[in-house]
Amino acid sequence: MNKKTGWLMLATVFFLISLSAGSAPAQTKPLELTYSHFMPATHGHALLSQEWAKEVEKRTNGAVKVTLFPGATLTPAQQAYDGVVKGISDIAFVVLSYTAGRFPLTEVIDMPLGYKSGLQATRLVNAYFQKFHPKEFDDTQVLYLHAHGPGILHTKKPVAKLEDLKGLKIRCTGTSAKVVTHLGGTPVAIPMPEAYDSLQKGVTEGIMAPIEALKGWKFAEVIKSTTLNYGSAYSIAFAVIMNKQKWNALPKETQAVIQKINQEWIEKTGKAWDDFDMAGTEATKAKGNQIIALSKGEDERWAKLVQPILNEYVQSMKAKGLPGDEALKFCQDWLKKNP
Repeated sequence: MNKKTGWLMLATVFFLISLSAGSAPAQTKPLELTYSHFMPATHGHALLSQEWAKEVEKRTNGAVKVTLFPGATLTPAQQAYDGVVKGISDIAFVVLSYTAGRFPLTEVIDMPLGYKSGLQATRLVNAYFQKFHPKEFDDTQVLYLHAHGPGILHTKKPVAKLEDLKGLKIRCTGTSAKVVTHLGGTPVAIPMPEAYDSLQKGVTEGIMAPIEALKGWKFAEVIKSTTLNYGSAYSIAFAVIMNKQKWNALPKETQAVIQKINQEWIEKTGKAWDDFDMAGTEATKAKGNQIIALSKGEDERWAKLVQPILNEYVQSMKAKGLPGDEALKFCQDWLKKNP
């Protein structure tokens, strides 16, 4: 082989390599999504949501990357749902009762139905959603729902009977405000991120919340007593939602992956509520705070007083042309079958 032929062959090789490089697919850039979360970065649910985001990135092989913005740094808690609708955030962790009247049928979950655990309440809200598919969620993609453990009373002074509660200013929102009113307290509507200061400064004298909040929101530092009023215990429905346009833009296979993760997170989140309740109990005991278990008769007194709230819900839904009676019966029957 002469020198001229050698150079020609070498040039041909380089030319073919350059063609191959030019035809190789470019590295696909991941779809980056923002996730607005109102809970503090250290709260167990913020950490669980961060774990969800990492799982999405892992199982989509990096095609979807989710960045969490905790502590209401992207949207305030009461504006988180609208923030997703308007595209301010792509995903959000929302409290449905923070936008009063927007989710009327789903208010059934917030009723004082005598909840036993967070896992029970979480399974119920998802069963309810699958049964009724309420149109009130049509402007977003619901990823999954959950609900906290028994919503009970925490106060700066002991409350062992109804008479002790009369007139006390209690922080609450949505249906829990009705619970406070029917029990004789004075409801004060304040978003959760502002509740600690309201207790510390004496603006409120107590709070209705799951016992996990005594640690998760550090309320054990500013209350002295917890009343286990399980007979009148309510819950609050939460939703993890996504901007509908962003969801619809995802490939079907990616949607399927995320939906599978969502199903797993229903159970994880429900169990987490119960784990956090246990941690809240230990945290308040460590502060030397009192935990008062109502007698059976006293608990029944409380439960009887909140029953009209259920009737009010049914009548309100009837006026709106919504099947509130069916939703309530479904929830009550479900709870009996799944204690």
